[in-house]
Amino acid sequence: MTLDLASIHLITALVVNVSGVVFIIETILRRDEGAGRIWSIAFLAGMLTTLAYTVWVLADGAWWAIAVGNAAFVVGTGCMWLGCRRFNGRRIRWASLVVAAAALGAVAAVAVEGESGGDWAGALWMFVPLLAFAAAGAAECFQGDMRESRTAWVLGAVLGFQSLYYVSRTSAFVTSGPDSALFQTAFGTIPTSFLTVTLTIVAVVVTSVLRASRAPMRGYLARASPGEADSGIVDAHSFQGVLDGLCDRAWRRGELVAVTSVRLDDLDQISTAFGSEVAGAVSETWRAGVRRHAPTNAVVAEDGPTGLVVALGVSSGAEARRQAGAIYRALFDDLAKVGEGVIPVVGVGVALSDTAGYEPVHLIGVARDAASRAAANVETSVLVDEGE
Repeated sequence: MTLDLASIHLITALVVNVSGVVFIIETILRRDEGAGRIWSIAFLAGMLTTLAYTVWVLADGAWWAIAVGNAAFVVGTGCMWLGCRRFNGRRIRWASLVVAAAALGAVAAVAVEGESGGDWAGALWMFVPLLAFAAAGAAECFQGDMRESRTAWVLGAVLGFQSLYYVSRTSAFVTSGPDSALFQTAFGTIPTSFLTVTLTIVAVVVTSVLRASRAPMRGYLARASPGEADSGIVDAHSFQGVLDGLCDRAWRRGELVAVTSVRLDDLDQISTAFGSEVAGAVSETWRAGVRRHAPTNAVVAEDGPTGLVVALGVSSGAEARRQAGAIYRALFDDLAKVGEGVIPVVGVGVALSDTAGYEPVHLIGVARDAASRAAANVETSVLVDEGE
Protein backbone atom coordinates (compact mmCIF):
# COMPACT_ATOMS: atom_id res chain seq x y z
CA MET A 1 0.00 0.00 0.00
CA THR A 2 1.33 3.43 -0.96
CA LEU A 3 0.32 6.46 1.07
CA ASP A 4 0.57 9.96 -0.34
CA LEU A 5 1.80 12.91 1.70
CA ALA A 6 -1.68 14.34 2.25
CA SER A 7 -2.96 11.03 3.63
CA ILE A 8 0.00 10.75 5.99
CA HIS A 9 -0.63 14.25 7.31
CA LEU A 10 -4.31 13.50 7.85
CA ILE A 11 -3.55 10.27 9.73
CA THR A 12 -0.97 12.02 11.90
CA ALA A 13 -3.36 14.89 12.58
CA LEU A 14 -6.14 12.47 13.56
CA VAL A 15 -3.97 10.59 16.09
CA VAL A 16 -2.36 13.69 17.57
CA ASN A 17 -5.65 15.58 17.85
CA VAL A 18 -7.58 12.70 19.40
CA SER A 19 -4.77 12.12 21.91
CA GLY A 20 -4.57 15.82 22.68
CA VAL A 21 -8.32 16.19 23.17
CA VAL A 22 -8.43 13.21 25.53
CA PHE A 23 -5.56 14.57 27.63
CA ILE A 24 -6.97 18.10 27.75
CA ILE A 25 -10.43 16.87 28.78
CA GLU A 26 -8.82 14.86 31.59
CA THR A 27 -6.90 17.95 32.67
CA ILE A 28 -10.11 19.96 32.90
CA LEU A 29 -12.00 17.23 34.75
CA ARG A 30 -9.20 16.71 37.26
CA ARG A 31 -8.70 20.48 37.69
CA ASP A 32 -4.98 19.84 37.33
CA GLU A 33 -2.90 22.83 38.42
CA GLY A 34 0.59 21.38 37.98
CA ALA A 35 2.56 19.64 35.28
CA GLY A 36 -0.60 18.34 33.61
CA ARG A 37 -1.65 21.85 32.64
CA ILE A 38 1.69 22.50 30.94
CA TRP A 39 1.59 19.13 29.19
CA SER A 40 -1.88 20.09 27.96
CA ILE A 41 -0.31 23.12 26.27
CA ALA A 42 2.21 20.73 24.68
CA PHE A 43 -0.61 18.62 23.22
CA LEU A 44 -2.45 21.75 22.07
CA ALA A 45 0.73 22.84 20.30
CA GLY A 46 0.97 19.40 18.72
CA MET A 47 -2.59 19.72 17.45
CA LEU A 48 -1.77 23.12 15.96
CA THR A 49 1.35 21.68 14.36
CA THR A 50 -0.55 18.96 12.49
CA LEU A 51 -3.22 21.42 11.43
CA ALA A 52 -0.67 23.90 10.09
CA TYR A 53 1.26 21.27 8.14
CA THR A 54 -1.98 19.89 6.67
CA VAL A 55 -2.86 23.39 5.48
CA TRP A 56 0.58 23.68 3.87
CA VAL A 57 0.10 20.40 2.00
CA LEU A 58 -3.43 21.19 0.81
CA ALA A 59 -3.14 24.94 0.09
CA ASP A 60 -0.76 26.33 -2.50
CA GLY A 61 1.50 29.17 -1.40
CA ALA A 62 0.54 29.03 2.29
CA TRP A 63 4.15 29.47 3.45
CA TRP A 64 2.93 31.02 6.70
CA ALA A 65 1.56 27.60 7.67
CA ILE A 66 5.14 26.27 7.83
CA ALA A 67 6.07 29.11 10.19
CA VAL A 68 3.12 28.32 12.44
CA GLY A 69 3.78 24.57 12.31
CA ASN A 70 7.50 24.87 13.06
CA ALA A 71 6.91 27.24 15.98
CA ALA A 72 4.12 25.07 17.40
CA PHE A 73 6.33 21.99 17.13
CA VAL A 74 9.04 23.76 19.12
CA VAL A 75 6.52 24.90 21.73
CA GLY A 76 5.09 21.39 22.03
CA THR A 77 8.42 19.74 22.79
CA GLY A 78 9.47 22.69 24.95
CA CYS A 79 6.32 22.38 27.05
CA MET A 80 6.98 18.68 27.57
CA TRP A 81 10.28 19.76 29.13
CA LEU A 82 8.60 22.54 31.15
CA GLY A 83 5.99 20.08 32.43
CA CYS A 84 8.74 17.76 33.63
CA ARG A 85 10.42 20.65 35.45
CA ARG A 86 7.13 21.62 37.10
CA PHE A 87 6.50 17.98 38.09
CA ASN A 88 9.86 18.08 39.88
CA GLY A 89 8.93 21.34 41.60
CA ARG A 90 11.57 23.38 39.78
CA ARG A 91 11.33 26.94 38.47
CA ILE A 92 10.18 27.31 34.88
CA ARG A 93 10.35 31.07 34.32
CA TRP A 94 13.73 31.21 32.57
CA ALA A 95 13.02 27.94 30.78
CA SER A 96 9.72 29.36 29.49
CA LEU A 97 11.58 32.36 28.09
CA VAL A 98 13.99 30.02 26.29
CA VAL A 99 11.09 28.09 24.74
CA ALA A 100 9.36 31.33 23.68
CA ALA A 101 12.56 32.68 22.14
CA ALA A 102 13.10 29.42 20.22
CA ALA A 103 9.53 29.53 18.88
CA LEU A 104 9.95 33.14 17.74
CA GLY A 105 13.23 32.18 16.08
CA ALA A 106 11.47 29.37 14.19
CA VAL A 107 8.84 31.82 12.92
CA ALA A 108 11.41 34.43 11.92
CA ALA A 109 13.54 31.87 10.04
CA VAL A 110 10.59 30.90 7.84
CA ALA A 111 9.44 34.50 7.40
CA VAL A 112 12.89 35.55 6.14
CA GLU A 113 12.76 32.94 3.35
CA GLY A 114 9.09 33.55 2.63
CA GLU A 115 7.31 31.71 -0.17
CA SER A 116 10.60 30.85 -1.87
CA GLY A 117 11.73 28.79 1.11
CA GLY A 118 9.82 25.68 0.11
CA ASP A 119 8.97 22.70 2.30
CA TRP A 120 12.10 22.96 4.43
CA ALA A 121 12.14 26.69 5.13
CA GLY A 122 13.70 27.39 8.53
CA ALA A 123 14.13 23.67 9.21
CA LEU A 124 17.36 23.96 11.18
CA TRP A 125 15.79 26.60 13.45
CA MET A 126 13.22 23.95 14.33
CA PHE A 127 15.45 20.85 14.44
CA VAL A 128 18.02 22.23 16.89
CA PRO A 129 15.51 23.42 19.56
CA LEU A 130 13.63 20.12 19.20
CA LEU A 131 16.68 18.01 19.93
CA ALA A 132 17.75 20.32 22.76
CA PHE A 133 14.34 20.49 24.50
CA ALA A 134 13.77 16.75 24.09
CA ALA A 135 17.18 16.03 25.62
CA ALA A 136 16.50 18.42 28.50
CA GLY A 137 13.12 16.80 29.11
CA ALA A 138 14.66 13.33 29.07
CA ALA A 139 17.27 14.40 31.62
CA GLU A 140 14.54 15.90 33.83
CA CYS A 141 12.72 12.54 33.89
CA PHE A 142 15.64 11.01 35.78
CA GLN A 143 15.85 13.72 38.43
CA GLY A 144 13.83 14.79 41.47
CA ASP A 145 10.36 13.32 41.97
CA MET A 146 10.27 11.86 38.45
CA ARG A 147 13.31 9.72 39.20
CA GLU A 148 11.19 7.81 41.76
CA SER A 149 8.65 6.76 39.11
CA ARG A 150 9.44 4.08 36.55
CA THR A 151 6.64 5.47 34.44
CA ALA A 152 8.63 8.69 34.17
CA TRP A 153 11.55 6.66 32.89
CA VAL A 154 9.40 5.66 29.92
CA LEU A 155 8.73 9.32 29.16
CA GLY A 156 12.46 9.95 29.51
CA ALA A 157 13.14 7.19 26.99
CA VAL A 158 10.59 8.68 24.57
CA LEU A 159 12.08 12.15 24.79
CA GLY A 160 15.60 10.75 24.61
CA PHE A 161 14.74 8.84 21.43
CA GLN A 162 13.20 11.97 19.95
CA SER A 163 16.37 13.91 20.71
CA LEU A 164 18.61 11.26 19.14
CA TYR A 165 16.34 11.11 16.10
CA TYR A 166 16.61 14.85 15.56
CA VAL A 167 20.36 14.76 16.06
CA SER A 168 20.51 12.25 13.20
CA ARG A 169 17.94 14.14 11.14
CA THR A 170 19.83 17.40 11.55
CA SER A 171 23.12 15.75 10.59
CA ALA A 172 21.57 14.20 7.48
CA PHE A 173 19.93 17.52 6.57
CA VAL A 174 23.23 19.41 6.81
CA THR A 175 25.47 16.81 5.15
CA SER A 176 23.21 15.28 2.50
CA GLY A 177 20.44 17.83 2.02
CA PRO A 178 16.67 17.38 2.22
CA ASP A 179 16.39 16.04 -1.33
CA SER A 180 18.90 13.22 -0.90
CA ALA A 181 17.81 9.60 -0.94
CA LEU A 182 19.21 9.08 2.57
CA PHE A 183 17.23 11.93 4.05
CA GLN A 184 13.98 11.11 2.26
CA THR A 185 14.16 7.43 3.16
CA ALA A 186 15.18 7.67 6.81
CA PHE A 187 14.28 11.20 7.90
CA GLY A 188 11.70 12.52 5.45
CA THR A 189 8.15 13.61 6.25
CA ILE A 190 6.60 10.15 6.01
CA PRO A 191 8.94 8.28 8.43
CA THR A 192 8.87 11.27 10.78
CA SER A 193 5.06 11.22 10.75
CA PHE A 194 4.98 7.55 11.73
CA LEU A 195 7.45 8.29 14.51
CA THR A 196 5.32 11.22 15.68
CA VAL A 197 2.21 9.02 15.86
CA THR A 198 4.04 6.39 17.91
CA LEU A 199 5.65 8.85 20.31
CA THR A 200 2.39 10.77 20.77
CA ILE A 201 0.49 7.64 21.78
CA VAL A 202 3.19 6.65 24.26
CA ALA A 203 3.50 10.21 25.61
CA VAL A 204 -0.22 10.67 26.24
CA VAL A 205 -0.42 7.36 28.11
CA VAL A 206 2.69 8.03 30.21
CA THR A 207 1.82 11.63 31.11
CA SER A 208 -1.72 10.56 32.02
CA VAL A 209 -0.34 7.92 34.37
CA LEU A 210 2.12 10.37 35.91
CA ARG A 211 -0.63 12.90 36.51
CA ALA A 212 -2.96 10.24 37.91
CA SER A 213 -0.25 9.16 40.35
CA ARG A 214 -0.71 12.51 42.07
CA ALA A 215 -4.43 12.99 41.44
CA PRO A 216 -5.65 10.70 44.27
CA MET A 217 -3.66 12.79 46.74
CA ARG A 218 -5.40 16.03 45.89
CA GLY A 219 -8.59 14.94 47.63
CA TYR A 220 -6.92 14.54 51.00
CA LEU A 221 -4.07 17.01 50.58
CA ALA A 222 -6.26 20.05 50.09
CA ARG A 223 -4.85 23.34 51.28
CA ALA A 224 -6.20 24.34 54.66
CA SER A 225 -8.47 27.32 54.89
CA PRO A 226 -7.40 30.43 56.83
CA GLY A 227 -7.70 29.95 60.56
CA GLU A 228 -7.00 26.22 60.51
CA ALA A 229 -3.99 24.74 62.27
CA ASP A 230 -1.73 24.68 59.25
CA SER A 231 -2.65 28.06 57.77
CA GLY A 232 0.95 29.13 58.40
CA ILE A 233 2.21 26.92 55.55
CA VAL A 234 3.18 29.05 52.55
CA ASP A 235 3.30 27.99 48.91
CA ALA A 236 6.51 26.98 47.17
CA HIS A 237 6.83 30.25 45.23
CA SER A 238 6.55 32.42 48.35
CA PHE A 239 8.98 30.16 50.18
CA GLN A 240 11.52 30.55 47.41
CA GLY A 241 11.51 34.32 47.85
CA VAL A 242 11.84 34.07 51.64
CA LEU A 243 14.67 31.54 51.39
CA ASP A 244 16.48 33.67 48.81
CA GLY A 245 16.55 36.57 51.26
CA LEU A 246 17.50 34.38 54.22
CA CYS A 247 20.39 32.75 52.36
CA ASP A 248 21.66 36.09 51.08
CA ARG A 249 21.72 37.62 54.56
CA ALA A 250 23.27 34.54 56.14
CA TRP A 251 25.98 34.34 53.47
CA ARG A 252 27.00 37.95 54.02
CA ARG A 253 27.24 37.39 57.80
CA GLY A 254 28.81 33.94 57.65
CA GLU A 255 25.85 32.38 59.42
CA LEU A 256 24.32 28.93 58.98
CA VAL A 257 21.03 28.16 57.22
CA ALA A 258 19.22 24.86 57.70
CA VAL A 259 16.50 23.51 55.41
CA THR A 260 14.57 20.54 56.78
CA SER A 261 12.41 18.37 54.53
CA VAL A 262 9.60 16.30 56.04
CA ARG A 263 8.08 13.80 53.62
CA LEU A 264 5.33 11.16 53.79
CA ASP A 265 6.19 8.06 51.82
CA ASP A 266 3.02 5.99 51.65
CA LEU A 267 -0.14 8.10 51.58
CA ASP A 268 -1.35 6.36 48.43
CA GLN A 269 -1.04 2.96 50.10
CA ILE A 270 -2.88 4.22 53.20
CA SER A 271 -5.68 5.61 51.03
CA THR A 272 -5.99 2.31 49.18
CA ALA A 273 -5.90 0.14 52.31
CA PHE A 274 -7.88 2.26 54.80
CA GLY A 275 -9.81 4.75 52.67
CA SER A 276 -9.47 8.42 51.82
CA GLU A 277 -10.90 9.57 55.18
CA VAL A 278 -8.05 7.95 57.11
CA ALA A 279 -5.54 9.26 54.58
CA GLY A 280 -7.05 12.71 54.97
CA ALA A 281 -6.73 12.54 58.76
CA VAL A 282 -3.09 11.46 58.45
CA SER A 283 -2.39 14.29 56.03
CA GLU A 284 -4.05 16.94 58.18
CA THR A 285 -2.23 15.73 61.30
CA TRP A 286 1.10 15.71 59.48
CA ARG A 287 0.69 19.20 58.06
CA ALA A 288 -0.57 20.72 61.29
CA GLY A 289 2.09 18.90 63.31
CA VAL A 290 5.03 20.14 61.23
CA ARG A 291 3.80 23.71 61.51
CA ARG A 292 3.09 23.43 65.23
CA HIS A 293 6.35 21.74 66.21
CA ALA A 294 8.69 23.74 63.98
CA PRO A 295 10.60 26.57 65.71
CA THR A 296 8.66 29.81 66.08
CA ASN A 297 10.93 31.73 63.70
CA ALA A 298 10.91 29.02 61.02
CA VAL A 299 9.19 29.28 57.64
CA VAL A 300 7.19 26.19 56.61
CA ALA A 301 6.20 25.63 52.98
CA GLU A 302 4.71 23.16 50.55
CA ASP A 303 7.13 20.88 48.70
CA GLY A 304 5.09 18.83 46.30
CA PRO A 305 2.05 16.72 47.20
CA THR A 306 3.70 14.77 50.04
CA GLY A 307 6.40 17.08 51.30
CA LEU A 308 6.90 20.10 53.54
CA VAL A 309 10.09 22.11 54.02
CA VAL A 310 11.21 24.14 57.03
CA ALA A 311 13.86 26.85 56.77
CA LEU A 312 15.57 28.92 59.46
CA GLY A 313 18.93 30.20 60.61
CA VAL A 314 20.74 28.06 63.18
CA SER A 315 23.87 28.40 65.27
CA SER A 316 25.26 24.94 64.48
CA GLY A 317 24.60 21.68 62.72
CA ALA A 318 23.88 20.04 66.08
CA GLU A 319 21.10 22.56 66.72
CA ALA A 320 19.57 21.85 63.30
CA ARG A 321 19.64 18.10 64.04
CA ARG A 322 18.01 18.62 67.47
CA GLN A 323 15.23 20.72 65.97
CA ALA A 324 14.60 18.21 63.18
CA GLY A 325 14.57 15.39 65.73
CA ALA A 326 12.09 17.30 67.88
CA ILE A 327 9.76 17.72 64.88
CA TYR A 328 10.02 14.02 64.07
CA ARG A 329 9.31 12.80 67.62
CA ALA A 330 6.40 15.16 68.18
CA LEU A 331 4.98 14.34 64.75
CA PHE A 332 5.28 10.61 65.46
CA ASP A 333 3.30 11.07 68.69
CA ASP A 334 0.62 13.08 66.87
CA LEU A 335 0.27 10.49 64.09
CA ALA A 336 -0.02 7.67 66.64
CA LYS A 337 -3.29 9.24 67.82
CA VAL A 338 -4.90 9.20 64.37
CA GLY A 339 -7.77 6.74 63.96
CA GLU A 340 -7.21 3.13 62.85
CA GLY A 341 -3.72 3.20 64.40
CA VAL A 342 -2.18 4.01 61.03
CA ILE A 343 1.31 5.47 61.19
CA PRO A 344 2.80 6.48 57.82
CA VAL A 345 6.46 6.29 56.86
CA VAL A 346 7.97 9.70 57.60
CA GLY A 347 11.36 10.81 56.36
CA VAL A 348 13.13 13.88 57.75
CA GLY A 349 16.22 15.24 56.01
CA VAL A 350 18.34 18.28 56.79
CA ALA A 351 20.55 20.32 54.46
CA LEU A 352 23.06 22.81 55.89
CA SER A 353 24.50 25.76 54.02
CA ASP A 354 28.06 25.01 55.19
CA THR A 355 28.07 21.78 53.16
CA ALA A 356 25.35 22.32 50.53
CA GLY A 357 26.00 26.02 49.89
CA TYR A 358 23.65 28.98 49.96
CA GLU A 359 21.81 28.30 46.70
CA PRO A 360 18.13 27.90 47.76
CA VAL A 361 17.13 25.41 45.06
CA HIS A 362 20.12 23.21 45.85
CA LEU A 363 19.48 23.37 49.59
CA ILE A 364 15.88 22.23 49.09
CA GLY A 365 16.96 19.44 46.75
CA VAL A 366 19.61 18.16 49.15
CA ALA A 367 17.13 18.20 52.07
CA ARG A 368 14.53 16.41 49.95
CA ASP A 369 17.01 13.68 48.94
CA ALA A 370 18.09 13.24 52.56
CA ALA A 371 14.44 12.88 53.64
CA SER A 372 13.83 10.25 50.95
CA ARG A 373 16.86 8.27 52.16
CA ALA A 374 15.70 8.58 55.77
CA ALA A 375 12.24 7.27 54.85
CA ALA A 376 13.79 4.26 53.10
CA ASN A 377 16.02 3.40 56.08
CA VAL A 378 14.15 1.96 59.07
CA GLU A 379 17.13 2.63 61.34
CA THR A 380 17.30 6.36 60.55
CA SER A 381 14.61 8.82 61.61
CA VAL A 382 16.49 12.03 60.81
CA LEU A 383 19.28 12.27 58.25
CA VAL A 384 21.57 15.28 58.05
CA ASP A 385 23.36 15.55 54.71
CA GLU A 386 27.12 15.68 55.32
CA GLY A 387 28.10 16.61 51.76
CA GLU A 388 30.72 14.72 49.80
